[in-house]
Amino acid sequence: MIDINDSVIKKLEELDQRYAQLQVQVSDPSIACDHLKITSLSKELGKIKTIVEKYRIFKNNSAQIEDAEIIISDESADDDFKKLAEEEIKDLTSQQQNLIKDIQDTLVMADDTDINGIIMEIRAGTGGDEAALFVRDLLNMYVKYAEGKRWKVEQLDLSSTERGGFKEVIIAIKGSGVWADLGYEGGGHRVQRVPETESQGRVHTSAATVAVLPEPEEVDIEIKPADVLEHVSRAGGPGGQAVNKLNSAIKLEHVPTGITVSMRDEKSQHKNRSKAWRILRSRIYEHFESEKRAERDSQRKTMIGSGDRSQKIRTYNYPQNRVTDHRINLSLYSLDKIMTGNFGEIIDALKEHDKEQRLKNL
Repeated sequence: MIDINDSVIKKLEELDQRYAQLQVQVSDPSIACDHLKITSLSKELGKIKTIVEKYRIFKNNSAQIEDAEIIISDESADDDFKKLAEEEIKDLTSQQQNLIKDIQDTLVMADDTDINGIIMEIRAGTGGDEAALFVRDLLNMYVKYAEGKRWKVEQLDLSSTERGGFKEVIIAIKGSGVWADLGYEGGGHRVQRVPETESQGRVHTSAATVAVLPEPEEVDIEIKPADVLEHVSRAGGPGGQAVNKLNSAIKLEHVPTGITVSMRDEKSQHKNRSKAWRILRSRIYEHFESEKRAERDSQRKTMIGSGDRSQKIRTYNYPQNRVTDHRINLSLYSLDKIMTGNFGEIIDALKEHDKEQRLKNL
C-alpha cells in the first residue's frame, strides 16, 4: 500500500463529504433562487472539484490494489491470474504515487491558486528621486511579467515625480494564478545602483515597498455600507494647478477597522468611488485574512515571510547584475532580464520552497 499522511486523508475525507453536500445544495430549488448563495456555493464546489475527483480515483485504485493482493495471497488462485494481479498492482502503484503528489500539491496550494485577482501597491521608500525611479522600474517589471502571462493590468492610482518616477502606484491585475505567482512580492525591495542623478558615479542604495492584496469578489466579503464613511472633496492637479471645481475626490473610511482609502485619480466622482471601493474591499479582506492566518499559524508567514512592508525581501544590485531573494537565499546574475519581466525562476523557487514547508506542516 502507498503511504499517505493520516492528516491528509482526514482532510481529503472532509472535502469529499463537503463536495457531496454542495452537490445536493446547488440542486435545491429553494437555494437556486438566491443568487448570492448559489454563486458562493458554486464557487466553493468548483474550488474543491479537482482535488475531490483525484482523491476518488486514489480510493478506487486503492480498492483495486487490495483486490489484486487478495488474489496473490490466495493459494488456490491460478498462476496466470496472480501474474496479472502483480502487473496490475505495479501499474496502479505507479499511478498512486503520481496521484499522491498531485493531491498534496493541490491541497496545500489550493487557497492560492483559487485567487485570480490582486491589487498591488508600490511605494517609494528611502532614496528620494532614485526611490521613485525604482518604483517605476518595479512597475514595469510586474506589468511585463503580467503581459507575458496574458493577464489584465489596470492602473488604479498614480502619483508621479518631475523626474519621471512614481511616489506611489496602485494597479489591479487579473488572470489565472495571479495570486499564486505574485503573492510572494509583498515586502521591502532594495536597489543598489548609480542613480541617473549621480554625477560622480557613486552607487546608492534606495528602497521601495510592495503590498500585494487579494482582490475579493463581492461574494467573498460583506461590508456593511453603514460601516463606511464617505468624504467628498475637490481634486487638485499637480502643484495645485488645474483644480477640478467638481467634488470628485473620494475618501472612504471603514469605521470598524480604521482602514481608509483616498482616490483622486479620475475627474469622475463615480470612477473614483468605484476604484476606492475596490481597494477598500481588498484591504479589509486582507485585514481579516491576516487575522485568520495568525490564529492558525499562517503557513505563508512561516515559509516565506509575512509580506510586511518593513521586511526586506529582495535586493537588486545593478553593478553585479544580481538579484538576491533573501527569504530563500537565492541569487541570480541576470538582473537585466529580470527587470524586463523574466523573473519566473524566482517565483518558481519561492513556490517550491513554500510548498515543501506547507507539506511538512500538514
